[in-house]
Amino acid sequence: MIILGVILLAIGFIADVSILWTIGIILVVIGAVLWLLGATGRAVGGRRHYW
Repeated sequence: MIILGVILLAIGFIADVSILWTIGIILVVIGAVLWLLGATGRAVGGRRHYW
C-alpha cells in the first residue's frame, strides 16, 4: 500500500493531477499506520503480521 501510494504521488506530481496526489498521500499514511501496528505485534485485521 505504501508503494502504491508513492507511485500515485509521483504520477500526480509529474502529471499535475491533484486527485492522484491526494489519494497517494492517503494511501501512504494508511499503509504506514498499518505497518506500525503490525510491527508492534498488534493483530491488524485478524492477522499478526501486515504485509
